[in-house]
Amino acid sequence: MTHIPSVTPEKRRVGLFVTCLIDAMRPSIGFSVIELLESAGCEVVVPANQTCCGQPGFNSGDHAAGVTLARKFLDEFESFDYVVVPSGSCGGMLKTHSPELFPTEPAIAERLRALAARTYELTDFLATVMQVNTVPACANPQPKTTVTYHDSCSGLRELGVQAQPRGLLALVPELTLTEMKDCRACCGFGGTFSVKYGNISSAIVDEKIANIQATGAQAVVLGDVGCMLNIEGRLRRVGDNKTQVLHIAEVLAGQAQLSSIKA
Repeated sequence: MTHIPSVTPEKRRVGLFVTCLIDAMRPSIGFSVIELLESAGCEVVVPANQTCCGQPGFNSGDHAAGVTLARKFLDEFESFDYVVVPSGSCGGMLKTHSPELFPTEPAIAERLRALAARTYELTDFLATVMQVNTVPACANPQPKTTVTYHDSCSGLRELGVQAQPRGLLALVPELTLTEMKDCRACCGFGGTFSVKYGNISSAIVDEKIANIQATGAQAVVLGDVGCMLNIEGRLRRVGDNKTQVLHIAEVLAGQAQLSSIKA
């Protein structure tokens, strides 16, 4: 995806790390993220040559690929005031693990740690750094809707993202959040885990979608596209074509066409 920012000197200059899955599967999420950041008062730049965060290779033991991609991330994003990532898993890799890849290069590790300190998952950045009290969805009325929220493993456990998305959803008029059972439990995706251990992954996601359906919510909202694809794919395979699966950026930006509560 490409984006030409409107440059205003006093704005905070934010580099958007789009993520592979958003770029390849749901680029509309990326544009929702840009709308959210710009409405919060940021100048948003999307480096055109960015690629993967390195997590798939890192998790599979290919640390050499992780090193290459960490250097690339440093070169492309070090100049920004902040880096924002609309994915807990990619954010966890960049913020938590990338500096660990350079035990014999302390100068590079220190630069990555400094960049990691300015790197935020989307909802954490909006809530903690920008402290927003309104979002574009406030100006885009939607029908009364009930949603539930799935906490992705990396965002929750590596980045401490839990209260932030819920606080932001509370800003959206006519939207009610109903918590599902075990909202903090894994969806079964886990990147390469779902490929290596397909049967276990299927059992985990079946439990997740049962908990989603038990809430009666019209949509499940989340902040990680890997979880999003896994949950939506399983819902559709078991015949549930009604439950919406939405990235939180789409909801907050008012770009999601939310289903109304049944009478």
